[in-house]
Amino acid sequence: MKLFPKLVVVALSLAGLSAQAAELRVLAHSSFSVDKPLLAAFEKQTGAKVSIIKAGDAGEMVNKLILTKGSPIADVVFGLDNSLIGKAEQAGALAPLPAELARGGKVSLPGAAAVDYGYVTLNYDKAWFAKNKLPLPKTLNDLTQPAYKNLLVVENPATSSPGLAFLSATIHALGEDKAFALWGKLRDNGLKVSKGWTEAYYTDFSKNGGSRPIVVSYATSPAAEVFYSKDKPADAPTANLLLPGSVFRQVEGAALVKGGKEPKLAQQFIAFLRSDAVQKDIPTRMWMYPAMDNIPLDPVYKHAEQPAAHDTPDSATLAAKQRAWVGRWTRVVLKSGQ
Repeated sequence: MKLFPKLVVVALSLAGLSAQAAELRVLAHSSFSVDKPLLAAFEKQTGAKVSIIKAGDAGEMVNKLILTKGSPIADVVFGLDNSLIGKAEQAGALAPLPAELARGGKVSLPGAAAVDYGYVTLNYDKAWFAKNKLPLPKTLNDLTQPAYKNLLVVENPATSSPGLAFLSATIHALGEDKAFALWGKLRDNGLKVSKGWTEAYYTDFSKNGGSRPIVVSYATSPAAEVFYSKDKPADAPTANLLLPGSVFRQVEGAALVKGGKEPKLAQQFIAFLRSDAVQKDIPTRMWMYPAMDNIPLDPVYKHAEQPAAHDTPDSATLAAKQRAWVGRWTRVVLKSGQ
């Protein structure tokens, strides 16, 4: 009989642990990063443990989100952008978002709360072009000419959000037939296709030891090069190549996962991502512009040329057309399925 009170104490202790053990599962792309002290403060405030599940490039992440929708592996997803959110919505992988969570800010993302935005475009290696005394191309069509053979690397739009964004920009600017004619010429001129941004930028781009001096990346990448450089150069070693038809405005956001176990915590996390503290952290951590108003930028952003114009299809067009676009791109560029 003396054991009974001990058993009660043990049971109550286990119940207390269970109550404190709420876990918020966040599905994100591989570039997602939040300052650890900020994340720790969120955990302390909510009493929850945050588990970040990284799933590769955003395209791979969305595929994983859809493949696991029958048994969701996350409660909230970050990194859906205007080129991919329609795919997730059409698959029934997202839950409705309370309107108040998405209000305000400089940009919006239907079906999600906008967290940041940036511009997918071409970057080039300044030193390579200076050494080889090759003038910079002035149009996308220039990249199909013999002088630029084997110089360009892009990401596969089937698995990469920058790859899909760049493809979409070319189509919006040129129209489908002319765009795919361009892609065919790029293929014939030695175009290289990488799985995702990490492989293209850190393996294939000549600035990082590869052989390709032109890469599909972000307009903020030159600023990141300066920020992470040990000697903090006065000028960035890379620059943007803002050719007509090569710029896509990417808006990233966070959304609720349908069937998630912790919907209230998920909503709190979305509000956290849009808070001033996290928004201030985004520019030099994920190298995107903060979605909310009146957030100061680090001085290094003087090396991040913000494009004056972009060729971005609307979300409805992207949702309706991207599957066909990616299929046609695969046939034209990879010569698959012909």
